[in-house]
Amino acid sequence: MASMEENFPRGGIQKKPTEGKTPNSKLERDNLFDIHHEEQSQKRKRSQRDQGKQKKFKADKTAAAKDNVVNIEPLTIEALCEGMLLLGCIKEVSDYELVISLPNGLSGFVPVTQISDAYSKMLSKQVAQGELLEDLNTLSDMYSPGTLVRCIVTSVEKSADGRRSIKLSINPKKVNKGLNASALTSGMLLSGFVSSVEDHGYLIDIGVSGTHAFLPHQKAQNYIKAVKRGPDLKIGQNLNCVIVEVKNEGRVVRLSVDRSEVAASLATERQNWTLSNLLPGLVVKAQVQKVAPLGIKVSFLSSFTGIVDFMHMDPEKSMNYSPDQVMKACILSIHPTSKVVRLTLRQSFLHPGGSPNQLSNDRMGAVVEDSTVKAFYKQFGAVFELDDGTLAFARLKHLSKTRKSFKPGAFKTGCKHKCRIIDYSLMDEMCIVSLKYQIIEARFLQYQDIHTGDVVQGKVFALKPIGMQVKVTDGIKGLVPSMHLADVILKQPEKKYNIGDEVRCRVLECNPAGKKLILTLKKSLVQSKLPVLFNYEDAKPGLITHGFVVCAREFGCIVKFYNDVKGLVPKNELSSEPISCPDKVFHEGQVVKVMVLKCEPHQERLLLSFRLSSKPAPEDKKECTPKKKQEVKYQIGEVVDVKVLKKKDNGLEVSVLEDEGNVIASIPTVHLSDFVANCKLLWHCLQEGDVLPRVMCLSDKGEHIILSRKSAVISAVQEEQVVRNFSEIQPGMLLTGYVRNVMPFGVFVEFPFGVTGLAPKVSMSDKFVTDTKDHFVVGQTVIAKVMSIDEEKQRVLLNLKVSECSSGDSAAESFALLNQYFKEVKEIRNLLRRTGEPSRAQGLCELVPGKELQLVVQDVKEDGSALFSGSCVTGLTVTATRYHLGDKNIVPGDKTKALVLHVDALTSKVYVSLREELLKRRAKQLTENSQHPAIVQHIAEEFAIVSFLETGQLAAIPIASHFNDTFRFDSEKLKVGQTISATLKLVKVNDHGVLLAVQGPAKKNVFIRVRNESETALEEMLAAVKHSLSLGDVVTGTVKSVKPTHVTVAIDDKLTGSIHASRILDEVPIGSFPTYTLKAGQKVTARVIGGRDVNTHRYLPITHPHFTRSIPELSIRPSEIEGKVTAMLNLKEDSTLKTLGLYSVGQTVTCFVKKYNILKNWLEVEVTPDIRGRVPHLLLSLNTKVLKHPEKSFKNGQAISATVTGTDVTETNLCLSLTGIQSLEQDTITVGMVTKVTPHIGLTVALPGGKTGKVSIFHLNDTYTENPLGDFKVGKIVRCYILSNENGKIQLSLRQSRLNPKSNSKVGDIEITCIKDVKKGQLVRGYVKSITPSGVFFGLSTSLLGRILFQNVSPYFVQKQSLYEKHLPEGKLLTAKVLGVNGKEKHIELSLLPEDTGMPSVLPESLGLPRYDAEEEKREADDRKKREELKLKTKRRRGNSESEQEVKPKKKICPADENDSGIEVYYREEEDDDQQEEAAKKKSKIRKPGEAPRLQVSVGFTWDEDMNAMDIPVLNQKEESSESEEEEDPQSKLKKQTKKEKELEKQKKEKELCKLEAALMDPSRQPQSADDFDRLVLSSPNSSILWLQYMAFHLQATEIEKARAVAERALKTICFREEQEKLNVWVALLNLENMYGTEETLMKVFERAVQYNEPLKVFQHLCDIYANSEKYKQAEELYHTMLKRFRQEKSVWLKYASFLLKQGQTEATHRLLERALKALPTKEHVDVISRFAQLEFRFGDPEHAKALFESTLNSYPKRTDIWSIYMDIMIKYGSQKEVRDIFERVIHLSLAPKKMKFFFKRYLDYEKKFGTTESVLSVKRAALEYVETKSSLADT
Repeated sequence: MASMEENFPRGGIQKKPTEGKTPNSKLERDNLFDIHHEEQSQKRKRSQRDQGKQKKFKADKTAAAKDNVVNIEPLTIEALCEGMLLLGCIKEVSDYELVISLPNGLSGFVPVTQISDAYSKMLSKQVAQGELLEDLNTLSDMYSPGTLVRCIVTSVEKSADGRRSIKLSINPKKVNKGLNASALTSGMLLSGFVSSVEDHGYLIDIGVSGTHAFLPHQKAQNYIKAVKRGPDLKIGQNLNCVIVEVKNEGRVVRLSVDRSEVAASLATERQNWTLSNLLPGLVVKAQVQKVAPLGIKVSFLSSFTGIVDFMHMDPEKSMNYSPDQVMKACILSIHPTSKVVRLTLRQSFLHPGGSPNQLSNDRMGAVVEDSTVKAFYKQFGAVFELDDGTLAFARLKHLSKTRKSFKPGAFKTGCKHKCRIIDYSLMDEMCIVSLKYQIIEARFLQYQDIHTGDVVQGKVFALKPIGMQVKVTDGIKGLVPSMHLADVILKQPEKKYNIGDEVRCRVLECNPAGKKLILTLKKSLVQSKLPVLFNYEDAKPGLITHGFVVCAREFGCIVKFYNDVKGLVPKNELSSEPISCPDKVFHEGQVVKVMVLKCEPHQERLLLSFRLSSKPAPEDKKECTPKKKQEVKYQIGEVVDVKVLKKKDNGLEVSVLEDEGNVIASIPTVHLSDFVANCKLLWHCLQEGDVLPRVMCLSDKGEHIILSRKSAVISAVQEEQVVRNFSEIQPGMLLTGYVRNVMPFGVFVEFPFGVTGLAPKVSMSDKFVTDTKDHFVVGQTVIAKVMSIDEEKQRVLLNLKVSECSSGDSAAESFALLNQYFKEVKEIRNLLRRTGEPSRAQGLCELVPGKELQLVVQDVKEDGSALFSGSCVTGLTVTATRYHLGDKNIVPGDKTKALVLHVDALTSKVYVSLREELLKRRAKQLTENSQHPAIVQHIAEEFAIVSFLETGQLAAIPIASHFNDTFRFDSEKLKVGQTISATLKLVKVNDHGVLLAVQGPAKKNVFIRVRNESETALEEMLAAVKHSLSLGDVVTGTVKSVKPTHVTVAIDDKLTGSIHASRILDEVPIGSFPTYTLKAGQKVTARVIGGRDVNTHRYLPITHPHFTRSIPELSIRPSEIEGKVTAMLNLKEDSTLKTLGLYSVGQTVTCFVKKYNILKNWLEVEVTPDIRGRVPHLLLSLNTKVLKHPEKSFKNGQAISATVTGTDVTETNLCLSLTGIQSLEQDTITVGMVTKVTPHIGLTVALPGGKTGKVSIFHLNDTYTENPLGDFKVGKIVRCYILSNENGKIQLSLRQSRLNPKSNSKVGDIEITCIKDVKKGQLVRGYVKSITPSGVFFGLSTSLLGRILFQNVSPYFVQKQSLYEKHLPEGKLLTAKVLGVNGKEKHIELSLLPEDTGMPSVLPESLGLPRYDAEEEKREADDRKKREELKLKTKRRRGNSESEQEVKPKKKICPADENDSGIEVYYREEEDDDQQEEAAKKKSKIRKPGEAPRLQVSVGFTWDEDMNAMDIPVLNQKEESSESEEEEDPQSKLKKQTKKEKELEKQKKEKELCKLEAALMDPSRQPQSADDFDRLVLSSPNSSILWLQYMAFHLQATEIEKARAVAERALKTICFREEQEKLNVWVALLNLENMYGTEETLMKVFERAVQYNEPLKVFQHLCDIYANSEKYKQAEELYHTMLKRFRQEKSVWLKYASFLLKQGQTEATHRLLERALKALPTKEHVDVISRFAQLEFRFGDPEHAKALFESTLNSYPKRTDIWSIYMDIMIKYGSQKEVRDIFERVIHLSLAPKKMKFFFKRYLDYEKKFGTTESVLSVKRAALEYVETKSSLADT
């Protein structure tokens, strides 16, 4: 408002302000204030607002006192003029300017060129040289905020938006221009600038010509130390200098900048200051002369007077000043012409060189809830006290939203208000606050409030080559670089954006310090819902976000994000297909979706990928859906069964079975086994279709799942011997992993969950490493020990030395490896057996080491080895080395016996031996752990075959003692024939044909078992003590501590034993806690039943360590103490593997709760000291409450009874169940856990035993609900009823009627299992499945779908399928009626019509769609009614045929009641746009189904145009015999007619014909058939109204094609001269296509219409049609086309403006006006503006309309027509005050007397109508005055 009033002042004629004349200095000194010079000039410059207030202010004073009043006002921007000296304080320092805070809340700026001459000279030099100068310092090096400086106003410029900016200079030449050399005296305080650095000091520029000022070093020393800005002063630095000495009449002066001297300086009379050279910043002694409401008047330096305004009084003293009081004051400003001097009494300014108090950063922008008014100055504003006691000032315009809403009463002292700190004035030491609601609530006030990624609204205010400048708020402006103007690069942005456009942008970068704000307008970025990446720390691998390409080169793409974060997408990550030239595929500025692969925040390196998911397979649907599932579905460590899909070079592609093969994963070859040899072999043997059980998910990066079959890795994960992230790693940990990469400097090892570490060369092996590749291969399983971790770089250093990583029992470890190896070999054998491959493979399976073969020698080679053949080895290579031929001499063709040593399935080689000692071997029962000498016979990759010397039996021994033990020097390698010592471990031959043994001496026979890390607590307590106990010893001890599953017992001082919960009682009651039967301190007698090793290793079963170093395992079970121990011994000495085998599936065991593992969702139990078990979550109970909180239901140490269901994958734990073995048979009830919720389909539920089942949405509840899946979340426990279990697919139901059949719960929707359950006429409920062109498909049950034809969906006629999709989304619950059931084809036809279902229509009435069924029914009903009337009339015809003839035409004359077509045709010949409303009417009629129906047709109407109009009712009457009174059929009736009756019939027909002719001749008769219309148009072919009625007639019967044909006929028939008539038809045709046609048909008609008619009219009509049918988008597009095509047409601009305003787009209208004025010729401008303003008044913003009128009248004050329009509109819309203001202004114009008379007359009329008698008189008086002035002028 305020700015508007400045632009358009209201009221009478303004007088030009006259500048106050400068009186001589004597007068100035004596009588400066009472003359009021400054006030006058100031007042005139102030905006109109203040003038109005001043008038009131002055009116209070009496005329006599007027001259005497001291009116002290704060300084305003209007009062500033060029040459005014001011004291300022530096607020901000940037590279090119200083922002200066000036008194009274003003601020200005000093450009870099206005610092000093010396500095400007250096700048010019730098620019000329084009390189940086060393001694040129930046402004920020020399100036800091808070420094006081003296400035001079160089200009006050007004910008385009009406803001004024104050340009200042601190150059001493300008500031000190009033001084000359002769005026300089010692003690003066001047501002100077360092101009050069000399040997003994500095030359200072003080701006006085002819004077050299020098500052000696010693005088500057203190200052330099205090400032701490380096050892020297810098050129261009500003200094406060005191003159110490003046020589040579002022030609040389010596200065000092010593802080104490400067602070103590005081301007005195002795220094000869005059008004012309007085400087701001001088401190003077001042004496109070007069105290006024707004400040005080003072005198200083004996003869000068000055003023102190209310903002500059000392807040401590407030207003307590008395006349003649003396105090110190500092000069703030000197006006160059009026010589008004302003001073401040604030303490900070009274010591030169000081600086004012600053505001803390966090206060800026703060909202203060309660600020108290301290004082209110009605012309300026109010002073508040804030919550922290500081003072703040609010300018008048900031006290209320608008000037009108301002209430001075609310600002009495003590009133409280809410305000916001918007600025801080350093020179006033006050916060500047605002009470405006929009500022308090504003989201952004300063750059600090804006954060990267914020979406902001802004206005375009400039288009530059580098981009577009956008104003976010008044103080915040941002730049949209040209790359960011749109998703594509715009070549001509000015065509898309206009100044003033509102835009929605997103903040790319915000630097509050540099006031730099970079925005983007790229829609994809602005609308992106993905996370915003604005620092490297947030770039976590796997994060998906949007970025934009800044560079595409051959190496890949560089993608940038917010805050200048950028990363590289390497070439191989650009796409799933290789891209040779990325620069051709990707362009600069392109918005892309990327995934973070890796980030190093410290190096600011970011690696990205465009491959968000693996490439879609050809059958898109099949694979795309699972991709989404799999991200959630598979956690690392989850074990699944898979099926091989295809073999690739580097591994296998498999599908996960439990997800029905939808999820594709891969197993790299190296992950098929822990053993490198077996990996190759397995890959070779596996074929497509093979099933691999129990494979573990290793990583799932969203791209594809990687699986692993390494049993060591699987068991490590299952036993929780893993680290999930970097933070869990501790030095000393042993971790199982696999080699990721082998480098010359070391080996990278990766562990499950993605943690990677490096084993450097020195830590790789106990042996010297020359080449790392000799020691490890990629993919090899290793055990690594963590050496150290680097938190910062997130690096882990590992040790792979066997000495560090081994448990110390190499025999046990190496045997475990061998055992595992042969177990896998057995699997491979089974694979080969089943493949049904050639006999070669079958043969390989039969051959095992130790088998004797009959062979024929084929060839003897030079090296002495021989090749053999034989029937049992067809297709295989059989070879024996020279050593194995023994001392036999053989020749080709010899038959011989040979013994198989080793079969290599990969190369199909069989190694045999002919040595006698092997062939004559004696099978002898050997004992386990016995030691035998053996001879090495054959060396394979993982093991060697040896033969025992005594018996010749073959055994396998492992080559490696540990996973990491991979390298041997040649001297260490085994050699064939070498004799070694072997310890037998497995005495049965098994399927391998060999015994299993390990190299080295035997260990003492002791029981040992694998330990879990969970038991470390026990091990920490029980230190291993060497003891002499042996198995079976009875000991006594004292109970030390009682734990849930074991009790520790002190046997003697040092030795401690352990009693397991299962070894306390013989009969354990279920639910009891056996360990708690013992108390600490209790004496017990126990028997030793085994031992437990301390150095256990987690997944290698260590069977026999030295018992003397173990912890004794005790038992206090009575039966065991008394019984024999041998049984125990036998049981115990086997490995855990064998022990688990003693338990059969289905067996019941008593076990003890260890703990509930929340991570794994299983209950861990202990059966015996060495046997653990696990109970999966779903097998814990059938009670859902227990399953929801299992950890609460089972107490540690509790005895529970469980059923064995098997062993786990590592074969170290029993799998148990607490609910028995679940059969999952049909019709049983079980429990499950929801694992997936599929919208509109149902649930996937995990069932006990690892199975999954599906629940359809029809089985979730007995009563269907709108959102059936809303109550189900993943992880919810549910009771399920098994409906079917066929082919592994389980269907479940959660219906209460199934789960609790006895509860008789209400079944709202019965189950429909097959088509027989559906009966015709039945009402059914179901869910919408899909919408296709053939109708709506509707789910009734899991297997049954019904179809609803579109005419049965809703009673309304719908053209667009999308409307159905909107109102019938997939999954919508509806009630339908069965119309028909076809059992054979399983088709069910349904209806959703309200009359069938009794439910409301699925398409709401508010859509206003045309109905098609209701009208037909009403028409039929009416036909029926009329037929019955007709029958009655026929009967009465003989009696009253005359009256019949009167009645009938009457019925036809009034069509409005029954024959109304529903389309009213409006036709006015005088209007050229007569058809505009027709469309609206047509639409409104059609769209309101409640009104008169459209499809009613009168009796006489026939569908067939050539049939006689009156025949139909007669026929109908006969057809509807059931309704006629006679019951006989028409044939019999005809036969029985007599001659007389025939005569009557003939007469009747004749009468009817007469009646018809009479009716046709009746001029008032309405046409009622196509024939009628044809007759009419033949008689008046050029009448468009008839043609339009004819079209409407067809449309009411929804015969759109016929209506089109009529229109085409009309266009051909109407004479070409009748342009208007033709145009009417074209418009009707456009209307028709708009409502019933498609966009294409409409466009075709439109293009034709434009060719045949005046294009502008057609365009305008189509715009109206679009607008009336609410197609605003199309209308807008059409208007844009019109503006290009008809730029010079004023009507187009006005029509578009009207359209925009009706839409409420006022801003767009304002921009349109600007465009219109550019496009239209100048002579049209005034008219256009006036018309726009009128439109604004009617539809838009009246304030803006007023502004338009005002600006026009300012430019064209003599346009009386505009004044008239303005008056008319204001009388209609404005207030009386506004209207009177306009009249007042008009009657003061200097216009022709005739025009003035007209205005006076109007004014008088207005006052007579609305005013009072006084106002009427005042108008008359004004008229009289006007006449008098005119006549007096005429006289002169």
